[in-house]
Amino acid sequence: MDIILKNSSDDPIYQQIIDQIKAQIISGKITAGDALPSMRSLAAQLRISVITTKRAYEELEREGYIENFLGKGCFVKKQNTDFLREESVRQTEELLAQICKKARLCGLTADDLKEMVDILYSEGNEND
Repeated sequence: MDIILKNSSDDPIYQQIIDQIKAQIISGKITAGDALPSMRSLAAQLRISVITTKRAYEELEREGYIENFLGKGCFVKKQNTDFLREESVRQTEELLAQICKKARLCGLTADDLKEMVDILYSEGNEND
């Protein structure tokens, strides 16, 4: 499981962990039944506090992405990946609607916005 933390991100570290694990589950990179690293192991690997990994894992469990078995560890829970992907698409559409509204208020054209998205999207691929 690959997790890359970015100090330049506005998101807190635990949220970056959550987002990246969710993305790996949705994409099928990690699948139902796969074991996640222990909280201590992940904390050591990422050079962060165990409290941070614990918070991320607890949130993932609360949201139904993983399950914790006492004495065995945390495992990816069986998911309806089509539903998870559709939910992510829906959330993206909501954010884009907000962006479009703000862009119109600023006087940006659709072409300006598309150019911005193209630049930001390609920069994201370089940093992933």
